[in-house]
Amino acid sequence: MQGLRQFLLLPLLAALALPKGSSVESTGAPRCGASLHELNKALRIELNANASCTWQIQRNSNQTIRLIFSYFKFAPSSSCETESIKVFDGPSTNSPLLGQVCNSTDAVPVLESSSDSLTFLITTNSVDFRRNFFVFYYFFSPESNTEDCGGQLTGSNGTFSSPNYPAPYPAFTYCVWHIQTPKNSKINLQFQDFFLELDRNCQLDFTAVYDGSTTTSGLIGKVCGRAQPTFESSSNTMTVVLATDSSTSYRGFSAHYSSVPLPGPVEPDTFLTCSSDSMKIVLSKPYLASLGYNESHLQLNDPSCRPVITDLVTFSFPLSSCGTVKKEEGQSITYTNIISLSATGNVITRQKNTEIIAKCRMENNSTLEVFYITRDNVIQNITAMGRYNVSMSFYDSDSFSKPIHQSPYYVDLNQTLFAQVNLHSTDPNLLVFVDTCTASPQSDFGSLTYDLIRSGCNKDDTVVTYPPLEHHGRFKFRAFRFLRSFPSIYLQCDIVICDSNNSNSRCTQGCISRHRRAVSPHTWKTNTVVGPIRLKRDLSSADPSESLTKAVAEEIPNLQQYNFYTLAFVILISNILIVVAVILKHHKHRAGYTYQKIQSSL
Repeated sequence: MQGLRQFLLLPLLAALALPKGSSVESTGAPRCGASLHELNKALRIELNANASCTWQIQRNSNQTIRLIFSYFKFAPSSSCETESIKVFDGPSTNSPLLGQVCNSTDAVPVLESSSDSLTFLITTNSVDFRRNFFVFYYFFSPESNTEDCGGQLTGSNGTFSSPNYPAPYPAFTYCVWHIQTPKNSKINLQFQDFFLELDRNCQLDFTAVYDGSTTTSGLIGKVCGRAQPTFESSSNTMTVVLATDSSTSYRGFSAHYSSVPLPGPVEPDTFLTCSSDSMKIVLSKPYLASLGYNESHLQLNDPSCRPVITDLVTFSFPLSSCGTVKKEEGQSITYTNIISLSATGNVITRQKNTEIIAKCRMENNSTLEVFYITRDNVIQNITAMGRYNVSMSFYDSDSFSKPIHQSPYYVDLNQTLFAQVNLHSTDPNLLVFVDTCTASPQSDFGSLTYDLIRSGCNKDDTVVTYPPLEHHGRFKFRAFRFLRSFPSIYLQCDIVICDSNNSNSRCTQGCISRHRRAVSPHTWKTNTVVGPIRLKRDLSSADPSESLTKAVAEEIPNLQQYNFYTLAFVILISNILIVVAVILKHHKHRAGYTYQKIQSSL
């Protein structure tokens, strides 16, 4: 009888461990891929070797999809090239790549679509191993997401809690807290009360803590159930995430953080800067001395690249030189170089194995600079921000050899305008793609705008785009005016930078005509603005503002004509005055004589 109870109880416990609406995608024979149309769903996926399976999520809901891989286990020692999960922002694997998950992913991947559909592809290598994945997704409306959770936390200490605490947290909660304390400190985080749904591997409801300012900074830990966990960062930034599904909710957590001074030497002169052209690493001599190193023993991946040594030790080099390794990682392009100790020829050493790894990650309208130092498995993070260096100019012809330097740029109505976007970078393997260009009569691009290009598609009949050419994105169109009385036009263009070695990048896909609520969130997108453009004349218009524009554009020739007529008028008036003066003088002279009768002598 007792054996029968256990036999009945085990399936019941297994069913309770799954969230509501979830499904086991694989128990015996692995199920490979599916087309999903539910508003939310949880998937437990098991795959063997040599799999290539595609799941498509699609629903006509005009909402955003949030996809969370709360657990993934690939074959041991597999690489991103042989085993991965690739997520595409659209209905197929031909859609733009949104992100990639593989064995080296040190995070709980959370990806969001910019449309009503997502596709993810899981591929495995030939190693005989049972892979396990747990993923859940749900649709949500960003504009209706009013949960008061997440945000920026600054200062030496503070507190925060899950939504509704101590009442149960809502279903499908996703909160991100960014904590930053004063420089030269680290963060101690204590959960004073913690109660989340418990399951194996924390797949359903969980809190994740990251050692840095973003969710890609390195995962410190992921927790669920009942506990009082404590975490400590290696720098003055930390990121905390709360994610929940649609099943059972509990009271959540209450947390307190405080800053702790960093031990050891202060490193004010140890930093990294990145630009489109170069990478610069600066190390202070006192810091190197505190590690027991001589600055002359340091080298980059390419030992021939030497530092400049003054009071500081400075490595400065172009991104594409000195052994810098370039890699496309999901939706980012990274440039990595390593400062290490040069070999001395000895068989053994009693020095610590220290590497200074400098990484520039190009993502989301900026260059995220990641700089960390490994010291006996201790990682210290330093981050900074930068931008791609791009500019846009008009040219006088389709040869794009002579830029127009005048501002404002005066043009004729219906004149063909040639525009070129330039990326200023030393990396030769980059392409520039003009994703979207919008015109507006206002420099702040207010409510009145007009699309010339949208998602790579020409929206104006006169627009012609040129194929991507190295560091240049080019297009042309004919000048127009807004119907209302606006004298100027500004252009704002969203630019996508791609690795030219990737044959399936956004830069090579061209027009994406399917409906989007916004431009696809390509990680390394940036934008540039040029203007104003003004019409020289419009003979068919009696608009006073355009007449004024015409007068300004023709000010110099009109002024010359005005001066000629003025001079002629002055000469004419002068001659008239001279004639009048002579007549008056003659009249006055005659008026001075009187008639006198001559007496006769007779």
